[in-house]
Amino acid sequence: MKKLTCSLLLTSTLFLGACASSPPKQQDNACVFLKENKSWYRATRATAKKWGAPIGLQLAIIRQESSFTHDAKPERGKRRVLGLLPGKRPSTAYGYAQALDGTWDEYKRSTGNNGAERDDFDDATDFIGWYVARTGKRTGIGQYNYKAHYLAYHDGAGGYIRGTWKKKKWLIDVANKVHRNADRYEKQVRSCQKDLKRKWFF
Repeated sequence: MKKLTCSLLLTSTLFLGACASSPPKQQDNACVFLKENKSWYRATRATAKKWGAPIGLQLAIIRQESSFTHDAKPERGKRRVLGLLPGKRPSTAYGYAQALDGTWDEYKRSTGNNGAERDDFDDATDFIGWYVARTGKRTGIGQYNYKAHYLAYHDGAGGYIRGTWKKKKWLIDVANKVHRNADRYEKQVRSCQKDLKRKWFF
């Protein structure tokens, strides 16, 4: 039903923002790309209120996972099957949040959001909020400990507790990057939230 609704909206340029948006060209400034995609701001704000996941963290995870590309998938392996067909993808990750099939199914069962789709920005942010809230409760990670939340997002709550990430320097480097982006985004959004909260008339 959601796909049909989106298709109908595409018939009018007034509602193009409601469907999949192109990745922002300026990804370092949240104020800029959220003003261009105000539906994104409404989604991240709703998720922050519902789950306690800061807007900056949501945006930083999406940037790291998919560069804000709605239908992102992991690159296929270089080894070709029978020398012709492209190699398999390393995982079932898909969409803005790069959620795996099994984790996405668990999210839908847990929240009752049965129509959720990984290439829908609202659903992706809600998924991130759900995941952050769940792992935070299990691990004790603080709301604004962006680095730790990304480590748990990547290795799972169990992996984070066991410390599987400690031997992955590359992952620690990425988590530090996510932390910096999340911190910057959070400060940016706070500085321009009055403009972002203004009513938007089509």
